[in-house]
Amino acid sequence: MKFMPRAATFAAVTFCAGALANAATLDAGQVSQQAPVQAVNLQEHHVVPAPAIVAQPVLQQDGEIVQPLPQAALQEDQDFATLSAAVAAHDDVGAADAELNCLAVGVYYEAKSEPLAGQLAVADVIINRTKSGRFPKSICSVITQRGQFSFVRGGKLPTPPSNAQWRKALGVAKVARNDLWDSPAGNALYFHARYVKPSWNRARVATVGNHIFYR
Repeated sequence: MKFMPRAATFAAVTFCAGALANAATLDAGQVSQQAPVQAVNLQEHHVVPAPAIVAQPVLQQDGEIVQPLPQAALQEDQDFATLSAAVAAHDDVGAADAELNCLAVGVYYEAKSEPLAGQLAVADVIINRTKSGRFPKSICSVITQRGQFSFVRGGKLPTPPSNAQWRKALGVAKVARNDLWDSPAGNALYFHARYVKPSWNRARVATVGNHIFYR
C-alpha cells in the first residue's frame, strides 16, 4: 500500500525536473534568436559654407538713405599738403572728358617743362578766359581760337604722347578745373615766355618759371 505514494512522488519530481530543463532550453533559444546589434552607419556631414556678406552700395543711417560718394568726389574734397600731392592724386588717364582733355593738352604743350606751379598758372589762364566774356566760353574753343596758341594747327589739337609728362599735365588740369590749389597767377588772362617782348602794356600779375603772366 505504501508503493503508490512513493511512485507518485517520484513521478512528480521527475516532471518538475523536466519542466525546469525545458524552461532553460527555451530561454537559451530566445536569447540566441534576438536580433543582432546593428552597426551605426556614421555618414559624413557636409558643412555648407555661409554666403559671403557683400557690402551694400547704399547705407542707412538714422532712417536716412545715404549713397556713398564716388572715389573721384572724395578726392575733390580732400585737402593736400602740397601741389605735387594734389597732382599725383589726379594723374590717372582713365577718365577725361573733351574739355579736360583740351585743358591738359594746353598745359602739356605750353608748359610741360615748367614747374608744377607754372603749369597750374597756364591752366588757370585758359580757364579764366572762358569766364572773362572776352574769349570763347569753352576750354576747347579758347585753345583752338585762331592766333592764340602756336601748337594748334588748322584748328586741331595735336595728340600728346602717353608718358609721365602727359599724366602730370592731366593731373594739373584736374586740379585747376576743380580749384583744388591756389595759383600764383589766379586772375591772369595772358602769359608769354620771358624772352618775348610784347608790344602791349598790360598789368603784370606774376612771374612763374619761364613765363610772365598778365591781367
